[in-house]
Amino acid sequence: MKIPGLRKAQLVKRYKRFLADVLLENGDAITVHCPNTGAMTGCAEPGSTVWLSVSDNPKRKYKHTWELVKTAQADLVCIHSAKANQLVKEAIRCGTITELQGYDQIRSEIKYGEENSRIDLLLERESEQCFVEVKSVTLLADKNHHGLFPDSVSERGSKHLRELIAVKQSGHRAVLFFCVLHTGINDVAPADVIDSQYGETFREALAAGVEVFAYRASISPEIIELKDAVPVRERQ
Repeated sequence: MKIPGLRKAQLVKRYKRFLADVLLENGDAITVHCPNTGAMTGCAEPGSTVWLSVSDNPKRKYKHTWELVKTAQADLVCIHSAKANQLVKEAIRCGTITELQGYDQIRSEIKYGEENSRIDLLLERESEQCFVEVKSVTLLADKNHHGLFPDSVSERGSKHLRELIAVKQSGHRAVLFFCVLHTGINDVAPADVIDSQYGETFREALAAGVEVFAYRASISPEIIELKDAVPVRERQ
């Protein structure tokens, strides 16, 4: 995924979840859109170097969108969580994700389940449907490069796991896919210390046969792409 034309800035503060104040390189102070609903722990420290995309849509209140940040450990993180779905879809089509090959069609945001959900990606071929729920991972837990999900309590995340369990029980393929958008993360586990219910439901999903994969992205201010699989642990 190419992301040309990003502007470098310095983060002043993030607030109201969807807003952040930054200083541009020319010294101008502006407010930008923050496309991430999570806690963004370790990814929103004042003074951090960030990168912004710019929209020419005249209807937008804030024309800049926060895309990347360099952490205190000099790792690069894509904080634009919606990019995860696009990256996974692109990586499937390019053959990078070997576990999800052989399907004739990929559809996005399809309604399904008993809890009024939308599946991120639905892969289809003549004899099979594969439901793929994508989660963006940006929480670096410790100096051992362990990643955790979620970074805040997520009833929505637990709901999606329940839906995947039901999909598997109905005879379809069900996949939870962790899209690691932090270059310092080497593996992923459920964040029991943050959301114990998610951790319990995650392990119930594993026991039910839901498949879980994690791939890490290579990130720069010019291009982001999923590169390599990383291990998934049952517990942090």
